[in-house]
Amino acid sequence: MPVDFLPEADQEMIAAARYYQFLSSGLGDDYLAEVEHSVQSIASSPQTWPVLEGNLRRRLIKRFPFGILYRIEPDKILKIAVAHLRKKPGYCKKRISQSE
Repeated sequence: MPVDFLPEADQEMIAAARYYQFLSSGLGDDYLAEVEHSVQSIASSPQTWPVLEGNLRRRLIKRFPFGILYRIEPDKILKIAVAHLRKKPGYCKKRISQSE
């Protein structure tokens, strides 16, 4: 099933990769590889990951304190956020309602 990204989710992912790359050369690449692995696992088996509320699901990313928030739609998976798990819980709720 194809995975589409809200522009804000894509921006979050890129900002985090830049931050990790700044901390240590290659760490940003490691982060992006983990995100890609997580997105592939969501695409191949979207029902696997737990429901947070309503139809919003979360797939945790290994090694990094982030989760991919997504929704399964009839023809695609919509990635809503690449959310830092320790910052501003619930910040993307407005984004969720706008994407419905």
